Amino acid sequence: MLPLALLGLILWILYLCWRINTKSLMMPVEEDKSDGFPPSAKVSPTAQSPPPGEHSPSTVPSTSEQREGPGPQIGTTSGDLEVKTVDTEALQVPSAARTSNTRMTSSGPEMRERLKFILGASEDNSSDDEPMADKPPSGAPQPLTNALSPQQTTCTQAQSRSSTIKPSMSGLHLVKKGREHRKMDLQRDFTVASPAEFVTRFGGTRVIEKVLIANNGIAAVKCMRSIRRWAYEMFRNERTIRFVVMVTPEDLKANAEYIKMADHYVPVPGGPNNNNYANVELIVDIAKRIPVQAVWAGWGHASENPKLPELLNKAGISFLGPSSKAMWALGDKVASSIVAQTAGIPTLPWSGSGLRVDWVEEDQTQGIMISVPSEIYSKGCVQDVDEGLAGAEEIGYPVVIKASEGGGGKGIRKVESSEDFPGFFRQVQTEVPGSPIFIMQLAQHARHLEVQILADEYGNAISLFGRDCSIQRRHQKIIEEAPATIAAPSTFEQMERFAVRLAKMVGYVSAGYCGIPLL
Repeated sequence: MLPLALLGLILWILYLCWRINTKSLMMPVEEDKSDGFPPSAKVSPTAQSPPPGEHSPSTVPSTSEQREGPGPQIGTTSGDLEVKTVDTEALQVPSAARTSNTRMTSSGPEMRERLKFILGASEDNSSDDEPMADKPPSGAPQPLTNALSPQQTTCTQAQSRSSTIKPSMSGLHLVKKGREHRKMDLQRDFTVASPAEFVTRFGGTRVIEKVLIANNGIAAVKCMRSIRRWAYEMFRNERTIRFVVMVTPEDLKANAEYIKMADHYVPVPGGPNNNNYANVELIVDIAKRIPVQAVWAGWGHASENPKLPELLNKAGISFLGPSSKAMWALGDKVASSIVAQTAGIPTLPWSGSGLRVDWVEEDQTQGIMISVPSEIYSKGCVQDVDEGLAGAEEIGYPVVIKASEGGGGKGIRKVESSEDFPGFFRQVQTEVPGSPIFIMQLAQHARHLEVQILADEYGNAISLFGRDCSIQRRHQKIIEEAPATIAAPSTFEQMERFAVRLAKMVGYVSAGYCGIPLL
């Protein structure tokens, strides 16, 4: 058996050699056609090196943004502030793989297209959605149009029409071209090169290029993510607007996500938020020393403190939110109840029932916003336990003792009888020191509905529908359901009209909500 197998192997090898020799003899000899063409019309079988100033089709220049250097070294322990720059590694995006056929491009635009990979954080302000075409410089040899076969041409055209790369904050994404690409171009009205050009085009007067975020956690992340997405769509560069964040030792130890997203961070004292994010004087001091053109406070902490926009306005820094007067008129519980009664909006019985301000709708057309005088405001408050007991007897138990400046579940107590009133009254005084206190009837078995509003500085306000926030724990919302289907459509439309009327009366600016109990 072994000799037979060896003989078969030898015969198979001889057969393969005969086949190879036969193919080599049958190959035609390529004619030399160089005599009939000028030297400038010849095409090299390999990709030609690009002339100076141009890049090879198979490589893409990487762009790196020029980050600002560290800010002024200013010390937190000695009254100074230390501004640090967040350094992220420069990411490199590999160039697209190409075949030898695509390197021998034709003169048509479909043959010369290539994809340009640009990170969303690059400093390139050109239109990244459009593929870049390799245009040969003047005087360079033009490639022959018949370098590719019809099959190769069809394949290349299909690839160029299939998709392109769109950079975004979350990475590179494939975007379909053709009809889908044209729809995207129609939706985008225009792009501008810088915030200054944007402000000039819309007739503004203040340019914002650096923002201090006086918040942490998910609030800071959502703010930076939203503004950077808008900046990329408008300026083709998501880093056009810079962000400075405040960082406590606890946030730094936890390696919070918002720190990595920011351009600079400022170390601030740890502990309760009165030492950092709710410290109005600290926020204003940081904003002036960096300096920044605007401050965003998010929600919670100092976002509802009227003192913050007031001090920032005096320092010439924009507050991304409502004015101090509008914030006080709707944020203070006593003042907002008086404003609602003035607007004809029904309220629960409370210690200031019937109080109104001299104001008519004609004042609003003349730009005169409603304000609550101090003498009327004080009539809605109770000064001590005896006055509170008298008010509770007039309203009828059960009642709620509320601190006008309270919030987040603090400064509120439910009272069932007069015997419990003194103790609960002192607890409210302790939780929110210095805050005015008022008494209101308890709304039993009520639903907590909220109407979302959006208003601008020109007196326009709209309702953005609403939500049901009745599921709470310790007076704190747990789940917000939208839309609020528990209310009849006609009832909710009336709530929306009330919310819009309140926003216009006080000159509210930015986004907000109006909480209305449904009995």
